Amino acid sequence: MARLILLNKPHGVLCQFSADGSDKPTLAQYVPVPGVYPAGRLDTDSEGLLLLTDDGRLQARIAVPRFKLPKTYLVQVEGEPDAAALAALRGGVRLKDGMTRPAEAELIPAPELWSRDPPVRFRKTVPDSWLKLTLREGKNRQVRRMTAAVGHPTLRLVRWQIGDWALDGLAPGEWREITAN
Repeated sequence: MARLILLNKPHGVLCQFSADGSDKPTLAQYVPVPGVYPAGRLDTDSEGLLLLTDDGRLQARIAVPRFKLPKTYLVQVEGEPDAAALAALRGGVRLKDGMTRPAEAELIPAPELWSRDPPVRFRKTVPDSWLKLTLREGKNRQVRRMTAAVGHPTLRLVRWQIGDWALDGLAPGEWREITAN
């Protein structure tokens, strides 16, 4: 039976088990389970749901874009996106490496999340808002590049859900093992 671990990856943690000369914390400090590997990645600056498994086929089904597994992010952005910015995200955004697939995008009230260390910078003169974005592809730093392309740089990025697996109930650094189907 395949092992599947849901981890709430904290901000600042490398998405690998070895530091390779870096002084940043790695997954090894949070998941002391041998033989599991991340199914996909999260940037060091990003936080939230990371799936780890010991099954190569399951890892591919989760991480490989051709399977189009939806990934949902809660994104704090600079400014207040208008209808045109949301429409652009929903229609696909032109990036340097090509068009993105259409995303589900909506403005949401600020979610109740854990505080981040270090905290997101606050500027009195620049408002911020939150988006819920669901993607079905995985270009490098895609959410950050998409929001910047529509004029609203990302301040905080939390992956909340991958397919049917969600972060519910996991604090940063916590993990739980579930049965993989």
